[in-house]
Amino acid sequence: MKNYCVVQHTYSEFLALIEAQLEKRDIGFSYYRPFVGQDLPGSAAQFDGLWLLGGAWPTADRENNPQVPDELSLIDIFRRSQRPVVGLGMGGLLVAEQAGGTASEEPPYVARFTTAHKTAAGEGDPVAEAVDGHRVLQLHHGSVELPEGLEPIMVDDDGQWLMVRPDELTYGMLFRPEAKPGMLEDILMEGDHNPPPNMGELLGEARMEWNQMQQVTDELLVALVKQLSLMQERRKMPVFSLQIEGDG
Repeated sequence: MKNYCVVQHTYSEFLALIEAQLEKRDIGFSYYRPFVGQDLPGSAAQFDGLWLLGGAWPTADRENNPQVPDELSLIDIFRRSQRPVVGLGMGGLLVAEQAGGTASEEPPYVARFTTAHKTAAGEGDPVAEAVDGHRVLQLHHGSVELPEGLEPIMVDDDGQWLMVRPDELTYGMLFRPEAKPGMLEDILMEGDHNPPPNMGELLGEARMEWNQMQQVTDELLVALVKQLSLMQERRKMPVFSLQIEGDG
C-alpha cells in the first residue's frame, strides 16, 4: 500500500479534505507531530512521498518552531530520494526555504481569500492550470523571499508568490486546499494556536465559499495525482524483524 509521511504542526491542522480524497485512491498516511516532541523520520525509504502542513508560527520563529532545521533536512532527504514533496501554508514556506529562500517573521499573518494567477513560469504546469483564476484560502504566518532563479508558478492578487515548484516532484503552496470551515473553527479553539485576529470573519467567508473550495480542491488533487504520480508506489526498503532463537 502507498504510504505518505505527513508532518503536522498543530492539532487542528491536518490533511482533512485531501486525506478523504486520497484514501479513496488507496493512499495511506503516517503522521509525525514534532510539536509534541515526536521525532521526524531520518529516511525516505519507507515512504512514497512527503506532505508538510500548516502551522501557527512563522518558520523564522525558531522559539516556537525549533524543529524547522530538522524539517528542512527531511525535505532535502525526500527531494534527493526523488520522492514527491507537497507543502501547504507553513509547509509551502518550508519548501521555499529549503530551496534557498530567506525566511522572515513578517508579516505576522496572512489570512484571506485571494485569486490565484498563473505566471509565465507556470504555463503548461497542470497544477497551476487547475487553480488559475480560482479564489483560494491563503493562510500562513511569516514569509519566505524566494531565491534568485526560483520563479513562482502562481501569484496572489498582490503579485506575491503563491506557489513554487523547485523541481519536478516538489510543490510549495501558500494557499490551503485541505482546509474546511470546521478546521478554521478548531484553529480558533486550540489553546496553543496563534490564530490571526480576523479568523472569525475568515470563517464566515469560508462557509459562503465552501462549495467553490471543494471544487478547487478536487481539481487540484486530480492534477497533483497525475503530475506527481501519487498513485505510483515507490520502491521501499523492506522492514526486517530480528528473531533470536533460544539455546534449547
